[in-house]
Amino acid sequence: MLSSDQLRKIRSIELTTRRLLDDMMSGGYRSSFKGQGVQFSEHRVYVPGDDIRHIDWKVSARTRDPLVKKYEEERELSVLVVMDCSASLYFGSESRLKLDSAAEMAGMLAYAAAMSGDKVGLVLFTNEVEKVLPPKKGKAHVSRLLREIMEHRPIGKGTSITRALEASSRIMKHRGIVILVSDFIHGQAPQGSGAGPDEQYDVSIRRLARKHDVVAIQVSDRLERGFPNIGWVPLVNAETGQAQTVSTGSYSFQKWLEEYRSSHATDTETALKSGKVESLQVGTSDDPADLLVKFFGARARRRR
Repeated sequence: MLSSDQLRKIRSIELTTRRLLDDMMSGGYRSSFKGQGVQFSEHRVYVPGDDIRHIDWKVSARTRDPLVKKYEEERELSVLVVMDCSASLYFGSESRLKLDSAAEMAGMLAYAAAMSGDKVGLVLFTNEVEKVLPPKKGKAHVSRLLREIMEHRPIGKGTSITRALEASSRIMKHRGIVILVSDFIHGQAPQGSGAGPDEQYDVSIRRLARKHDVVAIQVSDRLERGFPNIGWVPLVNAETGQAQTVSTGSYSFQKWLEEYRSSHATDTETALKSGKVESLQVGTSDDPADLLVKFFGARARRRR
């Protein structure tokens, strides 16, 4: 049963996304993926100037006429929102957790897809894939999807982006859109410091991006970019349970934090670039709606 706070958050997502769609999200969202969903329509005779890569050689051999495949853009897209629910998202230095920002972004994207007439599905993951809702249309389906985002209580604590991406490949039978919402933190640190990625997901993301349009939403908090000197404090790795008391003003701690931040940023950027995946950075103090409008608007302009 949803709490009154969860119901309020779902209502807020619905109202905010309706406003965004009325303003510009519908055009920006749809044109961002224009041409990504295409299906075979018919054959026609080759004419000079046609792309020879579209010639169907097998059919041409039977008919003895050079025939090219004609495609038409699909009227609807299949959108899969893949959301990280691992323990590292239960952190926030502002009035909200990273998980709150991730849930709001995931909810808005799912609702925008549904309101645009697309099929939308959901994958919730930690170190295991914990919930799957295959892409469907309909008001009842998107309402269930929003409830799952708000209501889910994860079993695992760790993160396996590889398993989430592999599950996405199995779910998405035809070309579509996969939106990965995560902080891309895996529970360990750069070598010699005890934190950093524990898996290499670049192969999985390249494989998925070859067939689908993949977008990454990176959620972060300001304290992950720089921690103030507040003396000796106990720090606990939420995903591994490893605890240590550190002097936040010490040179060794600040050096470790900078090495971790740099290593994490480089590893994430390298993995996403390997699949030519565009990404959006979202902080816990940012306005998710405003960032989505700007992101999809800029993406649409680049693709015209």
